[in-house]
Amino acid sequence: MSRRDTVGPVESAVGYVLKQAAVSLRHALDVALRPLDLTVTQYACLELLGQRPGLSNAELARGVFVTRQSMNTVLRGLEERGLVIRPATAPVGRELPAELTGDGREKLRTASTAVREVEKRMCRGLAPAEQQTLLDTLAACVRNLAPAADGTP
Repeated sequence: MSRRDTVGPVESAVGYVLKQAAVSLRHALDVALRPLDLTVTQYACLELLGQRPGLSNAELARGVFVTRQSMNTVLRGLEERGLVIRPATAPVGRELPAELTGDGREKLRTASTAVREVEKRMCRGLAPAEQQTLLDTLAACVRNLAPAADGTP
C-alpha cells in the first residue's frame, strides 16, 4: 500500500473533520435544546412536521435518520406532551399522519430560534457566499455517496 492510498493525518482527512463538525454541532444543539426539554431528534421531528404536516411515521423516520420503531417512540412522547396529534385510526392504509398542535407550533418557534443561533455561531466568519459554497459542497458529498438506482455504491 502506497502512502497515497492511506488517509494520512486525520486532521487533513475530510471525513474525519466532517465527523468532528457533526459531533460539535450535535453537542451544541443538545445544549441549546435541553432548556426546552427537547432532544435533537424531537426537534427534527417537530421541524419536519412544521414544514410538511401530515407526514407518516415512516416518512418522519427517514427524514430524522432513525428507525420507524424509534420514531414511533418519539411521536408517542410528543403526543403525550401535547405537541403532536395523530388520528386514532388510519384514514388510509396503516399510516397515521402526524401534525403539530398549537403548543407544538409554539415549541417549534422557540426551538427553531435556538437552533438558528447555533447555526449562526457555527458559520461565524463565513461570508454568505462561503456558507452557500459549504452547503453546495456538502450536498455534493451526499449525492456522491448515495447508492445508485440499481443499488450499487
